[in-house]
Amino acid sequence: MAGDCGKWVVMVTAQTPMNMSVIKYWGKRDETLILPVNDSISITLDPDHLCTTTTVAVSPTFDRDRMWLNGKEISLSGGRYQNCLREIRSRATDVEDDENGIKIAEKDWEKLHLHIASYNNFPTAAGLASSAAGFACLVFALAKLMNLKEDRSKLSTIARQGSGSACRSLHGGFVKWIMGKDEDGKDSLAVQLADEEHWDDLVIIIAVVSSRQKETSSSTGMRETVETSLLLKHRAKEVVPKRIPQMEEAIKNRDFASFAQLTCAESNQFHAVCLDTSPPIFYMNDTSRRIISIVENWNRYEGTPQVAYTFDAGPNAVLFARNRKTAILLLQRLLFYFPPDSFFGLNSYIVGDKSILKDAGIEGIKDVEGLPPPPEMKDSIPSQKYMGDVSYFICTRPGRGPVLLSDKTQALLNPQTGLPK
Repeated sequence: MAGDCGKWVVMVTAQTPMNMSVIKYWGKRDETLILPVNDSISITLDPDHLCTTTTVAVSPTFDRDRMWLNGKEISLSGGRYQNCLREIRSRATDVEDDENGIKIAEKDWEKLHLHIASYNNFPTAAGLASSAAGFACLVFALAKLMNLKEDRSKLSTIARQGSGSACRSLHGGFVKWIMGKDEDGKDSLAVQLADEEHWDDLVIIIAVVSSRQKETSSSTGMRETVETSLLLKHRAKEVVPKRIPQMEEAIKNRDFASFAQLTCAESNQFHAVCLDTSPPIFYMNDTSRRIISIVENWNRYEGTPQVAYTFDAGPNAVLFARNRKTAILLLQRLLFYFPPDSFFGLNSYIVGDKSILKDAGIEGIKDVEGLPPPPEMKDSIPSQKYMGDVSYFICTRPGRGPVLLSDKTQALLNPQTGLPK
């Protein structure tokens, strides 16, 4: 190693999006390597609205590996972190920073320590795949710091060992996680089916029903499902192998009717599998089910799918609208049934792409109060509203994969000390 008195710090900052599965991953055939029982497909969401930012730093002055998540120091002793760090270090190559006169040889990476700071701009452990974006960002940033030569699909096999769904966040757009067959997991990786521009008509609205940590973690839930659910075995063997090519075809042809039917059916079967687990797992709540009813009633009224819904391991609804016009009508319906508290204000109730509010003709609370009942609502049923049942809505769209952030002001660690800012 060479540098100024050994007091140098080399840092990299990356931003990685979260992804939302439309063909679900639930159940592992290998707990350590995190190998799934079936293929899955996801859509990467726009990192401008939903992402993890991670800064990784290396310095000869660091005496141990350390990590801070959302400002709080956490332990790196867990097997998943250790697996990712070991795999990355084993692939590290020489790094030369000519500008600062720093050289790190390949053999030096095994004895150098790391500082890692990560921040999610969305709720952690609430069913919004925060661990997926987090591990993907960690692996991508470390790969850049240590000058790895692997492509993103190869990197996805490392991210997978931190969080299964993380492998899909190494790509933008529409992504397939191939379950693979090899015992060592080298063929269990993520590939891009289409980039984010392929189907840019899609608009995505997420109803954050709860940002609280879920009672049953995904890891625990999957393990109990694999051990006790006969429905999961049928799903992995008979159902998903048929749905995967159907979903690939729907994405390829931008066939929203087929996409919506498959997405909703997948979500419902996933939660049926959770109920088939012993003891049963409940991720959705009454608000989740109300949102399903709103979408199903509207789709039935129109005679063709306008919106698709999916729920991961949590109560939060991810809604896909076929185009911008439909998204406006969807937002109007959601605000009609789930109006913001008058003290809350629209600005913090609708986040992400706020331009949709203007397109919907909604500029303030009075506009929300003036929204008419949706035409599919039966006249005989009074319109019940559920103020306070949704924390906020995120408006977004399909997005790109991970990127490096060159703006040093966006780094989460101090460039002199390597400690959180």
